[in-house]
Amino acid sequence: MSEAEILSAAEERMKNVIESTRRDLAAIRTGRANPALLDRVQVEYYGTLTPLKQLATVSAPEPRLLLIQPFDKNAVKAIERAILQSDLGFTPTTDGHVVRITVPELTEERRKELVRLARKTAEEKRVAIRNLRREANERVRAAQKDGELSEDEARRLEEKIQQLTDRYVGEVDRLLEAKERDILEV
Repeated sequence: MSEAEILSAAEERMKNVIESTRRDLAAIRTGRANPALLDRVQVEYYGTLTPLKQLATVSAPEPRLLLIQPFDKNAVKAIERAILQSDLGFTPTTDGHVVRITVPELTEERRKELVRLARKTAEEKRVAIRNLRREANERVRAAQKDGELSEDEARRLEEKIQQLTDRYVGEVDRLLEAKERDILEV
């Protein structure tokens, strides 16, 4: 495996970890209404579990309100039931055409709990990135052992891998910082 292949494979996988971090942090509640809060909700629609975003448009017209407009008016009751059964703790209201969810104010204790959850998620992602670094370094050592890379090339490549790791761990830290600000904002 060449230098460029090892580097690009490691970077590609680290980018995937960053995307995963974005998705996971978006699913953590803040004080504001965010359509991403409902991304994990599955609705039983004609006997099949279907993601909510495939059945309806979810928007946040106000900071504390989520508005769900189903594509099929017959799905309103099923959507309402799925939200009540989810672990989100929301109580939806409906007028037969749209579903509204008022996002309650977070207590200080709940905010701290959510910050802990966000930090735990970020730490898991940092560990994942460091594991990718370890795998890439193992590939470098294997290539050096097979005679594909000289000792200097291997050392230089390991330094580049470390720089990549630092960059992506820094990105996780930036995402966490932004999420903490969102959660703690009153």
